[in-house]
Amino acid sequence: MALRHSPRTALRYTVTLGLSLAAATGAVAAYTALTAPLALTSGSISIAGSSNVHEYTASTTAFRVTRVQLAAAVAGPTFWDEIVKPGAVEAFEISVAAASLSSPKKDIDKNMHKALKVTEHPDITFSLRRLEPAAETAGALRGIGVLRIAGVEREVTLQLTTKRTDAGIHLRGALDLLMTDFGIIPPKAMMGMLKTDPKVTVTFDTLVTVPST
Repeated sequence: MALRHSPRTALRYTVTLGLSLAAATGAVAAYTALTAPLALTSGSISIAGSSNVHEYTASTTAFRVTRVQLAAAVAGPTFWDEIVKPGAVEAFEISVAAASLSSPKKDIDKNMHKALKVTEHPDITFSLRRLEPAAETAGALRGIGVLRIAGVEREVTLQLTTKRTDAGIHLRGALDLLMTDFGIIPPKAMMGMLKTDPKVTVTFDTLVTVPST
């Protein structure tokens, strides 16, 4: 048997339903804005450093985009031209699995992972704050943002170069860091005979694309 409601009850029900739908629509729109379809593919992140005994490198391909928010104007057929302009990227965050960094010299990995505190802080993250033109060179940009390593955050400036491809944008960058700025004690070995220089250079080379799904 169908239920009958008074006009007042029906009106209250209709208003409540309308507000609920509006809230749900807003939530979906916010979620879409925070998960804009961008991905980092076909690339790697590398760390290069030295000690009083030898130089070393470590690299990983285990990184991913965790948050993206683009300005409303970044859309349509000029998407890739607009995205590199100042103000186009309102938020862009990536995460790197710290324990995935590995070196050709396998004995380095254990000390490196210990220094990075991978158990307590499994992810290295970078949160872009803004992009700025870097020079008159075509495709050169500066990426200013917050880098978090071993639980410590520092503002950094990445030197970037971009190149348009059929699939998206080829992105390269480099950054010089001091381990000690992030509370990392440079690893030692051989009863202290091997001492690591606190300065390292981080480089990355990746393709920024729009996922097919």
